[in-house]
Parts: sequence; C-alpha cells; structure tokens
Amino acid sequence: MSVLSSSLFEFTFSLFVFIILTENSSCLAMFSSKITRIPRELRVDYYAKSCPQLEQLVGSVTSQQFKQSPVSGPATIRLLFHDCFVEGCDASILIASKPGSKELAEKDAEDNKDLRVEGFETIKKAKEVVEKKCPNVVSCADILAIAARDFVHLAGGPYYQVKKGRWDGKISMASRVGSNIPRANSTVDELIKLFGSKGLTTQDMVALSGAHTIGFAHCKNFVSRLYNYRGKGQPDPDMNPKLLQALRMYCPNFGGNSDIVAPFDATTPFIFDHAYYGNLQSKMGLLASDQALALDPRTKSLVQDFAKDKQKFFQAFVAAIDKMSLVKVVRGKMHGEKRRDCSMHM
Repeated sequence: MSVLSSSLFEFTFSLFVFIILTENSSCLAMFSSKITRIPRELRVDYYAKSCPQLEQLVGSVTSQQFKQSPVSGPATIRLLFHDCFVEGCDASILIASKPGSKELAEKDAEDNKDLRVEGFETIKKAKEVVEKKCPNVVSCADILAIAARDFVHLAGGPYYQVKKGRWDGKISMASRVGSNIPRANSTVDELIKLFGSKGLTTQDMVALSGAHTIGFAHCKNFVSRLYNYRGKGQPDPDMNPKLLQALRMYCPNFGGNSDIVAPFDATTPFIFDHAYYGNLQSKMGLLASDQALALDPRTKSLVQDFAKDKQKFFQAFVAAIDKMSLVKVVRGKMHGEKRRDCSMHM
C-alpha cells in the first residue's frame, strides 16, 4: 500500500467494483482426495495421434474468452482447484444436479455456489469445439486442466506442459465438498492438513495460494475481518488501515449488495504475477487465510521468497499445480467415462 496513495487505491477499487457489478457478478475463493502415483498412461502427448490439434482447439476458446470476459480466467482456474480437491481431477465439478434428486451434484454444494458461470461456459465451449474435430476422444477433465493453464499464461503467468489421459468421474456428490475445500478463514494448521491430505506440501500450498494474484471474493468471505474479527467487535488488526477503510465503503456490516466483490490483489488484479505476496507483507491480504500465510513462521519465509522473486514463485506454482492436477486421477471404463456433454454423465 505504500506505493499507492489512498485516493488512487480508492479510485482503482471503485473501478473494479463497477466492472464486476456491470458483469452481474457472483465470484470467487479456491479448491480434494489423496494424490496417487502418476499412471503411466498420463503424458503430455497422450492425444498426439487421436486429437493432435487439441491444445490449439482449446486455445482458440480460452483466448477469445480472455478478451471478451477476463473474469473467465480466475473462474476457470478456481474451477480446477475445486474439482481436484473433491474426489480428484475428474471433472465431477461440471456435473449438473438431476431434477428431483435427493443428492445434489458437487456444483450445487454450498461451498461451490459462488463459482462463476464463466468458468463453466469456457469448458462447455471448448468441449463443443473439440468434439467437432475429435468426437468421443478427449475428457472434460483434460480440457479443464488445459484451459486453466491457458488462462494462467494469458494473464501473464508461466506456460507449462499439461499431462493428459484423465477420464471423467462417474460420481459427483455435494456432500463430499464441504470437508475438502479451504475456507476464507482457514488457519495455517488447517490449510497444511488439508493440502497434505492431497499429497501437497506446505510450499505447494503457499504457491497455489498465489492463484489469488487474480480474481475476486464476495464481501461475505471477509466482512468479519472488517467489523467483528473473531467475535471481538473490532476489525482484524492485521489488515492495512487503508484497505480496511476502502473495503468498508462497499461492504457494510449488515445488509449491502450481496453481488459486490473485491479483488484478492488490489494492485494488479488482472495480472498473474507475484504482487499477491508483496501485498501480504503490507497486510493487504483480502482473506484471513491469505494474510495468515505472512504471519505464520512455517509459511512466512515462503511468502518473503515469492514476494522477492517472481520466477521462483512461477517455478513453485508450476510444480504445485502439476502435482495437484494428478490428484486421484480416474482411468479406464470401470471407474471413468468420456462425456460428450461435460454437465451430464454418460
């Protein structure tokens, strides 16, 4: 915050709120099951013969979406996190609930209700394009992993190779979501335990949290930090006073517009860079779970390292998202399927 004047910050923040409201917003936060050994069939060139144009086909959609609706980027990246953290990277997040069914699909779980439609639309469009060229070949799970990578790169982040060969999962249950998704107020202990259950290290967790370098969160995810942190009737002392003042303008303690969102990274919210970590050092983390990373001795040094060195962050992020994208991968007809419509089981 030291590099921004208060007036500039308020103007910038107001602009972001306006942009999101005019898009009829409903937004953001992040990411379930134990990582397994990489199946030998999972490889970068998996579709080299069956669908050699796959990356270009998906790229034609992601590049267009990025230009027309930049929020598609963080929405799709978040979609991958929420998919992988619940029963593995199997596109189960994309399944729509059946009308009249007693068990809702993952998509309709309470913790997923803020997932933006732009993420789902991106995968739907990409699947349609791929199906025209390569019918019944490419899984929705692979398309989601590729699209998320595309958006990281389009927003200024690193380009990395995506291993492919996932099948789509046959199970999607809302009841499995709650215990597998990080909370806006998760402690570092809780985050380390949750990420560890997926085979991810503390460094992986801090690097993946850097995805909050782009995107937005609704007021409900941080409003307690503004007025009644931990039930003490006072704001979070670890929030920058200027950020606190700006956020209070748009997020009242009671009432207010439920569609209003704020950027995770108030300095460069549409650029995938390492500013998120510098913001944490300046007490400008939006969520309590973000700010905690700069305070806990187990994660503080990683925040410092990534704040200093963008390439170090990029390298750690690529390694971490590659590991995450291999969590509990589904293979073969016994456990998986290749959906034509990503929202419907075969």
